[in-house]
Amino acid sequence: MVSRISLVLLLFTLPFTASCEGLRATLIGWFSPEYAPEGKITDLKPEFSGPDANRKQINIQLAEMATGYPQITELVFHPASDRHLFVVQKNGKLSLLDLKSGKAREVLKLQVPVVSEQGLLGMAIHPEFQKNGFIFLNYSVEDGDRRFSRVSRWKLDNPADVFAPGRLSGEKVFMEVDQPYQNHNAGRLDFGPDGMLYIGWGDGGWRDDPDENGQNPRTLLGAMLRIDVDKEEDGKPYAIPADNPYFTTHPQWAREVWAIGLRNPWKYSFDPQGRLIVADVGQDAWEEVSVIEKGDNLGWNTMEANHCFDPEEGCNRSGLKPPVFEYGHEEGQSITGGYVYMGSRTELKGKYIFGDFVKGRIWAIDIPAENQMVEAYALGKWPLLISTFARDSKGEVYVADFASGKIYRIL
Repeated sequence: MVSRISLVLLLFTLPFTASCEGLRATLIGWFSPEYAPEGKITDLKPEFSGPDANRKQINIQLAEMATGYPQITELVFHPASDRHLFVVQKNGKLSLLDLKSGKAREVLKLQVPVVSEQGLLGMAIHPEFQKNGFIFLNYSVEDGDRRFSRVSRWKLDNPADVFAPGRLSGEKVFMEVDQPYQNHNAGRLDFGPDGMLYIGWGDGGWRDDPDENGQNPRTLLGAMLRIDVDKEEDGKPYAIPADNPYFTTHPQWAREVWAIGLRNPWKYSFDPQGRLIVADVGQDAWEEVSVIEKGDNLGWNTMEANHCFDPEEGCNRSGLKPPVFEYGHEEGQSITGGYVYMGSRTELKGKYIFGDFVKGRIWAIDIPAENQMVEAYALGKWPLLISTFARDSKGEVYVADFASGKIYRIL
């Protein structure tokens, strides 16, 4: 409930706000929603309700593996051990957790703004991590009137020693992107099978994409980027791969951009075939899963998933790539992408597992060979705020609860 004092302050500041952008940012800071799980975490049983009741169902269990890490934003397994897991928290803390002993070592603590969707949001391990110790982080920064996201590289003291890893140091900034607002910052980082770093940025925030970033290929916002972090060129700490769209099919695009038309790609991952699967958070009505290829336009803000957004009817779909799966806001309100399951459960093997942050639902789909819509398997509705997934070297999938700070393994 908004307090009377907040309303008075809002009315007082309206005439003195320098810009619509400044007012919107103030409103986001004041009125960002606070979510709570639906149900009791002590009753950890799946519920199959709504459209899930009529879908094919796969019964799973969630086995608690760790607790005590509120507001988890990312989970990444150490390349040398399925027992050791990097835990990223919104408040700027990065720890290496031993799942067997339950003990964790803090390897970094950043001071970050945490308004709305700001914070320490993403982490990726360099493909040669055990040799070079490089870890890449994506986090929010506020410096005076400037608000931006930073992608930087850090070095872990003892990358091959999971029991005494040391700490992160030697930050090298690779990219800074101005963020008009505190929401839709995305945050995920991931290295592809090609060794390139893929960086997904949201559209800049607020609502409706007021700056039209989603359909502007010259900006880095609302886009999937692809860069080479092992080379430097043109005074930048990274290079642009020679097969990026700028050099081949789309010379009018920004050099870093791999695909456009994204709203808030909170989570994405690569499947065993090397396909980039992106879960893009919707606005008023639809959440979506898409397979992104070079030069794709995913449609935002002309489209929201497979539906016209602006205009609401009769939009021009030419050149826009539809998703392979969508669900409406009667089922959930904020999609969290996951991974293709490659573990021991036969019914799940080869299926892409994902969920909804607000409603706690988990689904699985078969990623199609062609870009057609598919049906989902229901894995149940759980009393969790599903903020991220992880996958170990055996292909088992884990899920984090933003609210309780617990980490579960899907059984």
